[in-house]
Amino acid sequence: MLPGRYSKMKPQAGYDVELISSTESIKHEFWPLDPIDPGQAKFPCCLVWTPLPVVSWLAPFIGHVGICREDGVTLDFAGSNFVNINDLAFGSVARYHQLNREKCCFPTSLAAHKCKQGYQHSQYGTAITWDDGLQSSTRYFEHKSYNLFTCNCHSFIANCLNRLCYDGSMSWNMINVAALILFKGHWVDGMSIVRSFLPFVVVVCLGIAMVGWPFLIGLLSLSLLLVGWFVLGTYCIKSLLEC
Repeated sequence: MLPGRYSKMKPQAGYDVELISSTESIKHEFWPLDPIDPGQAKFPCCLVWTPLPVVSWLAPFIGHVGICREDGVTLDFAGSNFVNINDLAFGSVARYHQLNREKCCFPTSLAAHKCKQGYQHSQYGTAITWDDGLQSSTRYFEHKSYNLFTCNCHSFIANCLNRLCYDGSMSWNMINVAALILFKGHWVDGMSIVRSFLPFVVVVCLGIAMVGWPFLIGLLSLSLLLVGWFVLGTYCIKSLLEC
């Protein structure tokens, strides 16, 4: 090397690759979750469900749903401009389903999306952590009017899951949120099953005793109308419902 000149340092490719790999591994690490504790009403990263007064007495597959932060605190859209925190509206949790944070997309930039809908996800709104996504959806629904038929608790959950791009999907809506908790949910205990179905059984028995079998036909028609409304608004006239 000649005096007065500086040597040019060549980049160390091996070191760069190691640094990138280390960064990627750190990016996808998650803090360990506490165990689910129904006694303390803590359900980390879970969807939670409880029956609705009157509505669930007539259609027990319909209920109130919320989503939980990483510390197990519940969030649920319980009224106009109001997201309930740490106190699930309409009663304690009867059924829950824990979600996997590794199925979420937490991009730090547009190029860091691991989902296939990177541009759509960025337009919708992204999150860098589970709790960040839930907080963004909470702020959004604090300016929404509640309506049982068009913008309800299921709409809030769908918004959270779309913001997280959970399971690589940006198509979460009232129907598949309800189906997820209905078919994959776990009962908290036997009493949860009783309080979810006993009012329905009592109503059916009283209805048959007082009206007869036509009561069952009316009840079935009501259930079909409700399901038909949400299917129509979700898949046919998408402007009807908020997701």
